[in-house]
Amino acid sequence: MKKVLFAVLACVMAWPALALTAETQAAAKAALDKGFAYLRTTQQADGSWSDRRFPGLSALALWAMASAKDTRNAEAAAKATAYIVSCAQPDGGIYVPIPGRRGGGLGNYNTCLCLTALHAAGGKAKHADVLLAARAYVASTQVETEGLHEGGFGYDKSSPRAYTDLNNTFYALEAMRRTEDVEELRPAGEKRVDVDWEKARAYVLAMQETEGPDAGGFVYNRETPRAGSGETLRSYGSMTYAGLLAMLHCKLSREDPRVRSTYQWLGRHWSLEENPGQGNQGLYFYYDVLARALDAAQVRTLTLADGSAVDWREELAKALVARQRADGAWVNASNRFWEADPALSTSYALLALTLVLK
Repeated sequence: MKKVLFAVLACVMAWPALALTAETQAAAKAALDKGFAYLRTTQQADGSWSDRRFPGLSALALWAMASAKDTRNAEAAAKATAYIVSCAQPDGGIYVPIPGRRGGGLGNYNTCLCLTALHAAGGKAKHADVLLAARAYVASTQVETEGLHEGGFGYDKSSPRAYTDLNNTFYALEAMRRTEDVEELRPAGEKRVDVDWEKARAYVLAMQETEGPDAGGFVYNRETPRAGSGETLRSYGSMTYAGLLAMLHCKLSREDPRVRSTYQWLGRHWSLEENPGQGNQGLYFYYDVLARALDAAQVRTLTLADGSAVDWREELAKALVARQRADGAWVNASNRFWEADPALSTSYALLALTLVLK
């Protein structure tokens, strides 16, 4: 037991991050340049990318540009900012209403991404009113009723039934934690806005498996599988990294036993060939959340099941470089989570690369 504990702690104690090899660093920087060039040349006239009905897709591209701090992206970032601001709704959300569509305009999902991206792009100085309204909207989407969904977040607060999942919850917590400094700009006498972090933490922890071979991993939600479908709840890679990041946003210590058990699950299921448990589905989201979670957790090397350690930045950089197309984009052959859209997959890849290179 002591040996296991030492191995788990060893993966988070050595910080700052290891430097990439010179060859990998050069290749990663070249891939970053090609990727941003692709986004600049494919941006639509109104400042958006991809489907204009879902501004969160464009927000991911803006977030990547803001993270890279490359002046060549300044014009594209300014156009994207204007487009995203134009999608702000009277209720404070940043989305496009789609009457009759199941899930509507995915109000919470889009607002969280837009809120995060606008803040990263300097929106606190120019669009504080939009950010403050968006924070109030996100906070209002947290489920308050007792039971399975309490403390979590879903796609759309106007849904006719209670629904939450770890993906939407993770994005909501990330947006609210990253933008909490905006509350200092809220007018005097106006109550500051935040989510109920205690309930959010309870919801996040309820998504973690605590025993058996999947101990430490995270599931998407606790909905009962369809009768006769043969489906079972299971942990998989992207949700486990999202769970790790959500725990950190909820202020759990990196040495908390529940966090340490997550490192163990990740070590047992380390892969850059697939999103563990999902195959090729959601692969680029997996790369993005992997980078953000391990960076936030200050993991220098991840200890694997056989006791060896992997330099995740070096290996992730290589994997991303190898998958880039000649035109600078990244595309997933699996479109279950929209990743056949090059704008989406490219944005995820660039977000991951900016963290690898930081």
